[in-house]
Amino acid sequence: MSVVIIGGHDRMVCQYKKICRQFNCKAKVFTQMSASLSKQIGSPDLIVLFTNTVSHKMVRCAVEEAERCNADVVRCHTSSKNALEEILGSVCG
Repeated sequence: MSVVIIGGHDRMVCQYKKICRQFNCKAKVFTQMSASLSKQIGSPDLIVLFTNTVSHKMVRCAVEEAERCNADVVRCHTSSKNALEEILGSVCG
């Protein structure tokens, strides 16, 4: 399963990827808005939006890409390790 994480903290990127590996998921993490974000997202199975630490422009871009590739979108206000584990636990099983 491929996961794209939008938002979160810069220092947590390695931990987010490590958690995804524990659930046998490939992960891409974007904490900052880049010029070609829509092209870099690709076609994941799941997009996780940490809404507390992300701009509205990034959210719009992520949601548009999710609709294009028919990906599930999970919004979470906190960008903690436990929040990501709960999301992946409920989605990946």
